[in-house]
Amino acid sequence: SVVDPMQAEFFAAGEGRADRWAYTDQQLELLEEAKDEAKRRGLWNFFLPDTGQGLSNLDYAYIAVELGKYPLASESLNCSAPDTGNMEVLERVGTEEQKKQWLEPLLNGEIRSCFAMTEPGVASSDAKNIRCQAVRDGDEWVINGEKYYISGAGDPRCKIMIVMVQTSPDGPPHRRQSQILVPMDAPGLEILGPMHVFGQDDAPHGHMHLRLTDVRVPVTNILWDEGKGFEISQLRLGPGRIHHCMRGIGAAEKALDLMCRRGLTREAFGKPIARLGGNMEVIARARVEIEAMRMMVLRAAKAMDVLGNAEARVWVSAVKAMVPERVCKIIDQAIQMHGATGVSQWTPLAGMYQSQRTLRLADGPDEVHWMVVGRAELASYDGLEVPANPTSHAPADQPVFSGP
Repeated sequence: SVVDPMQAEFFAAGEGRADRWAYTDQQLELLEEAKDEAKRRGLWNFFLPDTGQGLSNLDYAYIAVELGKYPLASESLNCSAPDTGNMEVLERVGTEEQKKQWLEPLLNGEIRSCFAMTEPGVASSDAKNIRCQAVRDGDEWVINGEKYYISGAGDPRCKIMIVMVQTSPDGPPHRRQSQILVPMDAPGLEILGPMHVFGQDDAPHGHMHLRLTDVRVPVTNILWDEGKGFEISQLRLGPGRIHHCMRGIGAAEKALDLMCRRGLTREAFGKPIARLGGNMEVIARARVEIEAMRMMVLRAAKAMDVLGNAEARVWVSAVKAMVPERVCKIIDQAIQMHGATGVSQWTPLAGMYQSQRTLRLADGPDEVHWMVVGRAELASYDGLEVPANPTSHAPADQPVFSGP
């Protein structure tokens, strides 16, 4: 309840600011007040099972739904992407020095961070294509390459970036990449400008286009070990996808609420618009789809808790492919119920749609996740003999979706 009333005040405080890529003092004060209140109430770092509140993925999933309803909620509780994934990686594989320098201020909400993987020159949905290179020179890594759509890199509070780089070009495909910590003020790191999303630059958070030219960092800035880039990605992407999906369900709940309120308070042709045409069915289907998505994501979260991130990957891919697509549809229906107001600045629906549509590309596009699910399903038929009678079909021995 602290976050919702603060929302209008926060955005009003940023209107007309001279520098669009900076927060006003009033905005920062409002955020710090919300953070202090969250810490006082013990509502802080929910996503970390060890150094956080000791919650499982399943526990946190319920909270993430509520965070998805309000734009400032995640940051107020220090549960914002990409910081959540970066903190989890640092907690699991960071050295004591790396934790002291970067994890502690992130856990305290003193700084922000970003994660740089996507590149403009290759199909980055296949991480083996990454070309940004880090070459060892004595006690330093020298990094050269370009990254784009790096979320949060425009935020003036962003102080550290985890970069996916190629360190062993001739090694096995899944051992060529590493992840390295690069301070945002490192010489040679250049922010070329913001990438737009549906025409918006999302200032001051931003999705930035970066160039790294002979950027030098100590060899001790590597995370875990050389060639561990793919394994580190699995540590962050599994939980991150669950978080995105649960926040997406929260956004769908918000859209349905707005849809119902609008439909019951506006009349056309002598009736509330909720009762016109097929709108009753639209509302009913939205509720059913939200509950179906919720059960799927909770099942995926439970699978991660019981089986681990790698073993639960089929469940995670299933929800990542399904949820943003269905949430987009529900938000679109809410926009339709609002008429022209639905795409205006008077409701949050346009921004919600923009965010959810982008998630169909972020953390792996839909097509990759559907491929993972389909491949796993067909794998359950390995060894299947072609029957002499093509009309007879033996069932698979073991269904893919057999988790907890």
